[in-house]
Amino acid sequence: MMKNSQTHPYRRFEQVGIEVAREAGRYLMSRFRQPLAVAHKGEVDLVTEVDIAAEKLILARLSGEFPSHTFMAEEQHPETRSGNYRWIIDPLDGTTNYAHGLPAFAVSLGLEVDGRVRWGVVYDPCHEEMFLARQGGGAWLNGRQITVSKQTDLGVSLLATGFPYDIRTSSRNNLDHFHSFALRALAIRRIGSAALDLCYLAAGRFDGFWELSLHAWDCAAGYLIVREAGGKVSNFSGAEGSIYDQECVASNSLIHRQMLDVIRGR
Repeated sequence: MMKNSQTHPYRRFEQVGIEVAREAGRYLMSRFRQPLAVAHKGEVDLVTEVDIAAEKLILARLSGEFPSHTFMAEEQHPETRSGNYRWIIDPLDGTTNYAHGLPAFAVSLGLEVDGRVRWGVVYDPCHEEMFLARQGGGAWLNGRQITVSKQTDLGVSLLATGFPYDIRTSSRNNLDHFHSFALRALAIRRIGSAALDLCYLAAGRFDGFWELSLHAWDCAAGYLIVREAGGKVSNFSGAEGSIYDQECVASNSLIHRQMLDVIRGR
């Protein structure tokens, strides 16, 4: 339970956000490993009918509860005007996994208030894990506070990453960084959901994470959860990471400089 959750001014937003994430998660599970209509947004970028239906479900509930709020969502509302309160939504992070019956995907909701994400939830319905954070209130998993790992040596660290959807055509495809980190870290995992990667980092399961070509909906909740768990998020230059940067180095903070050195080719 987050600190002062019963009296905090965001309490209603949090309550509805949690309910919506669970509702969307139940819908995802009801269609999981069932026949799906799958389309391509790019050569290796999939979208299913479930992504779109889950997004509509989330938007309908949130807009009904908070008619003055604005929304940014991956499938049908990727660009929107900013507002005092804006929900940043990924209805199904890990679509390729989902379409192939692989149980590694999540619902991600971040609430941006006056231009900064103040609250977020990532819900993994396969494992019934709900990661939550509020700015200044810590990071939580199923009611238990979580913190990042204490690992100080990149050489024995477990890292996570992902690859951009334009990997076949772009020179910024992360293969160079993957090669460099593979030679310096203990091991690297590629789950296929940036939201889960970030939450696993926050929970101490990973020690670090990096990725290119992220969108705001991939990381709005995840960045906050990492920071509230005691971790650090930056861009490749080392400046504080923004959900709009499209590049990320995240860590337990203790190996952050070592990760940046690898990114810079040192």
